[in-house]
Amino acid sequence: MLHTRHPFLLVRTASWAVWALAAFSAVAWGLRGSVNAGADAPSPLAQTVAAEVNLEAAARSLGAQPAGAVAAPSLASRFQLLGVLTGGPSQGAALIAVDGKPAKPVRVGAVVAEGLVLQSTQERRANLGASLQGPAALTLELPAKK
Repeated sequence: MLHTRHPFLLVRTASWAVWALAAFSAVAWGLRGSVNAGADAPSPLAQTVAAEVNLEAAARSLGAQPAGAVAAPSLASRFQLLGVLTGGPSQGAALIAVDGKPAKPVRVGAVVAEGLVLQSTQERRANLGASLQGPAALTLELPAKK
């Protein structure tokens, strides 16, 4: 008699476990959806605090300088020489990064940035100027080898 009830209990237990797992999954997804829906709307406390913040005082407390005191970056700090190919007086190329962007290869005579042309290349340096034949406005050096 015990053998005849055992398969029935096994099926009943397995069925209960599957339904419990389905219910748990539905509740978990429902809670996840309700949390994400509320994340888009800012809380009322955040709105009132943001309105009361004095941005100038916060910037001064963090060490910011007044807007007039900020100096423009120097011309040399905008460029970084990463590689040089020499090939004669009017030949050659340089690998130059401008304003922190990825480096690009530039041939002698090509525009590096607005108002600057690669004039010439030597072993570890590149000269930039307003025109190909004009005076050099900037000389870029390769970083020292480590």
